[in-house]
Amino acid sequence: MKKRGWLAVNSIVVFAFLVALWSRMVAWAEIPAYMLPGPMGVLSAARERFPSLLNSLSITAEEALGGLLAAMVLGVAVAMVFAQWRWLRQLVYPYTILLQTVPIVAVAPLVILWIGAGIPAVVVVTFIICLAPIIANTTQGLISVDENLVHLFMMYKASAVQVMFKLRMPNAMPSFFTGIRIAAGISVIGGLTGELFAGSTRVGEGGLGYAILYANNQMETAYMFALVLAATALGFCFFFVVMFFEWWMLHNWHESSRAQMAE
Repeated sequence: MKKRGWLAVNSIVVFAFLVALWSRMVAWAEIPAYMLPGPMGVLSAARERFPSLLNSLSITAEEALGGLLAAMVLGVAVAMVFAQWRWLRQLVYPYTILLQTVPIVAVAPLVILWIGAGIPAVVVVTFIICLAPIIANTTQGLISVDENLVHLFMMYKASAVQVMFKLRMPNAMPSFFTGIRIAAGISVIGGLTGELFAGSTRVGEGGLGYAILYANNQMETAYMFALVLAATALGFCFFFVVMFFEWWMLHNWHESSRAQMAE
C-alpha cells in the first residue's frame, strides 16, 4: 500500500510539474491564446462550456462503449470457432488481421455512406477498429493450452464443450483481457474518427470528435484543448475499468495478478 501511495503522489507531482511548465512556457514565449492557450484558459473554457462538454463526452462514451462491447461479443465467438477448428483458423485467421492494416480513416467514410450519419455508423467504425486485437489475443490464449491437459480431459471423455469452457476459456482469460485493454484504448480513437466524418444532425452538438472539429472552425482553441483532454480522460477510464475487471477475475488464481499484488 505504501508503494502504491508513493506512486500516486509521484504521479500527481509530475502532473503538476508538467502543467506548471506548460503555463510558464506559454507566458515566456508570449504565444497567442488562439495558437496555444495556457492551462487556466483551458480550465476556464471547460467551465464555461461544461454542459456542452459533458454532453459531447456522454455521446462519445456511448458510441465507444457500444462498439467495444460488440467487438468483445463477436471477437470471443470468432476466437472460439478458430480454436475449435484448426483448418478454419488457418484458412480465415489471416484475413481477420487485415482489419488492423486497413486505415480506419479510409473505411469510416464508406461506413457512413452505407449506414448513414449518426451514432450507429460511429459504433460500427469503433467496432471495426476494436475487433482485430480481441480476436488475435483471445485466439492465441485458447490455442495455447498444454496438450497434456487436453489429453487428460479427453481421457476422461470430456466433451468439446467441456474442454472449451472448463479448460481453454480459463487458460485464455489473461490473453482475452490483454486484447480488451488494447481495444479499450483505441475504441475512443474509433469513436472520434467516426464522428469527424459522421458530423451531427444538430449544429453545434455532437460527440467529442464533432465538437473538436466545430471548435476548430470557430477558432475556440482553449475549448478544443478541453475536448482533447476529455477524450484522453475517457480513454484512461476505459483502460482502468478493464484493468479492474481483469484483477477481479484473476487475482484469486492467476499468477500474473498475484505477481502484481506482491509488488
